[in-house]
Amino acid sequence: MKKLFKYFLLPLFLLGLIVLGAASYYSYQWSKTPVTLQDSVFDFHIKRGDTMRSVASMLEKEGILKHSDLLILYSRYTGQDRMIKAGAYEIKAGDTPLDVLERIASGDMTHRRIALIEGFTTKQFIERIQSNSDITVTIDPNKPEELLAKLNSPYSSLEGLFYPDTYVFVPGDTDFDILRRAYVQSQNYLQDSWEQRDPSLPLKSPYELLILASIIEKETGLASDRDTIAGVFVNRLKVGMLLQTDPTVIYGMGDKYEGRIRKVDLQTDTPWNTYTRAGLPPTPIANPGLAALKAASQPETHKYYYFVSRGDGSSEFAKDLQQHNRNVRRFILNKGN
Repeated sequence: MKKLFKYFLLPLFLLGLIVLGAASYYSYQWSKTPVTLQDSVFDFHIKRGDTMRSVASMLEKEGILKHSDLLILYSRYTGQDRMIKAGAYEIKAGDTPLDVLERIASGDMTHRRIALIEGFTTKQFIERIQSNSDITVTIDPNKPEELLAKLNSPYSSLEGLFYPDTYVFVPGDTDFDILRRAYVQSQNYLQDSWEQRDPSLPLKSPYELLILASIIEKETGLASDRDTIAGVFVNRLKVGMLLQTDPTVIYGMGDKYEGRIRKVDLQTDTPWNTYTRAGLPPTPIANPGLAALKAASQPETHKYYYFVSRGDGSSEFAKDLQQHNRNVRRFILNKGN
């Protein structure tokens, strides 16, 4: 028995220790060695139903990961094989196999950003969103009624309903995901602005406030003029004057607008032409930001009824038509003071 132990079992035991030690050392080195990347970042997507084995095998096939079985075994040992989450991920230079496992088990997904700019129309918003290759297109821009129904919106037009902001998303998110968030945010800010409005405003509803805010957004070239411009439009509405604002004419022209407004355009009636129609247009003309909403709800109190661009983004204001005409000659026609 002693000879059996000495000449067979002991060597076998020692060999087992050596093999186990070598395996442990190799596994440790494997876990600490960065994965192989051709570029600085490797993007991949885990679908619903994917398993740890299918993900690890894909990464090995792509040349990112060596010995995928080790990752599978380790994930089973830690229980992380049951924690992987569907979504978009990225592997960065310097990441180890365990970094990758931790990322997909914790749901640390890749994030992207898209900026929706104040003053853009909803058509421009949708075009910007749908042109992003990381966003899944689900909306038909030619069927606004379908989007309104999905949003459960009471309005008949999409214009002005989406809040301009920078939105964070995960690759694979849909255009509707982003627009729904922008819609909810817009409605919240609109309701807050309506509740905080000046009680003397000649506006009947939050929607009219939104329409006015969209005009203010398009007319404001310098932020410090915004509240004053809002006050001009409110003064005009109170006394029944035409708003006579060019951006509404441009909006009503649609694709016919080619970069400048002619006299005939000002005289051509459309539902949005505030030179030919009194009061506010039927819908917003753009998506206003929070500053424009606040200006519409709490405009500056003054006696101005006119303003003209100085040509540098700022505006010159006037209390009467005579002064306004002098300002037009000075800043637009350049015919002296």
